[in-house]
Amino acid sequence: MSRVSKLFTYILLIIFTLFFLIPIYVLISTSFKPLQEVSLEKMWFLPLKASFQGFVKAFQKLSPNLKNSFILVIPATIISALVGSINGYVLSKIKFRGSNLLFTLILFGMFIPYQSVLFPVIRFLQSINLYGSIWGLVILHIIYGLPITTLIFRNYYAEVPTELIEAAHIDGAGIFKVYWKVLFPISLPGFVVVIIWQFTNIWNEFLFAVTVTSDPTKQPITVALVNLAGSKVVEWNVQMAGALLAALPTLLVYVLLGKYFLRGLLAGSVKG
Repeated sequence: MSRVSKLFTYILLIIFTLFFLIPIYVLISTSFKPLQEVSLEKMWFLPLKASFQGFVKAFQKLSPNLKNSFILVIPATIISALVGSINGYVLSKIKFRGSNLLFTLILFGMFIPYQSVLFPVIRFLQSINLYGSIWGLVILHIIYGLPITTLIFRNYYAEVPTELIEAAHIDGAGIFKVYWKVLFPISLPGFVVVIIWQFTNIWNEFLFAVTVTSDPTKQPITVALVNLAGSKVVEWNVQMAGALLAALPTLLVYVLLGKYFLRGLLAGSVKG
């Protein structure tokens, strides 16, 4: 019975895996087809002859927006990671009155939906003359990323022995010197988790991007990908190729940094 149950389990897992991979198969096969081969009847077939026409056309249309996404994601990810790291250090190793309340209030920001603050955010960006710009989006994502980055780093630094911090203070190191000389050099796993998390969330975000940046030349790639559909004829090979191009940066981040992700994510989850 155990062999039968194992065989049944494996068959079931294979079926679920194939079911999960069907959209990816259609996405890849369609992106390599010329427009003449794209149809509902032929969506399950591989291209008769691989064509990069869709990728070339998608890159020509999306390259400015791809650049905008990098301009948005890189500073927003780095700044939110650094500020979250400092917050995590202060809230985990420096005890002061109201620190727990402050941490709770910061975490509360994780549960505020984008839609509920959309109009106040627009008015604020208009008042500082950043509405419609990429840098307005950068500020939004830095602020919205602080709760999760603070939480991750606070849990991570909780594992660092307090005696290490006290020894640095005895040697004459101040608050920021302790952070820079003691904590920052051992923070690579935490930074990897935060960078992957923030990079993926900011890159894939759509609501703020479509609302704050009304100018097509300043919109990130997620908004441009929706606009790629056109109004009369939808070139599905171009759409699918554009989706692959848009997903490629986040995929590369996971491939390059994935081995550190789980290690850093679990840091601070087990004590003793």
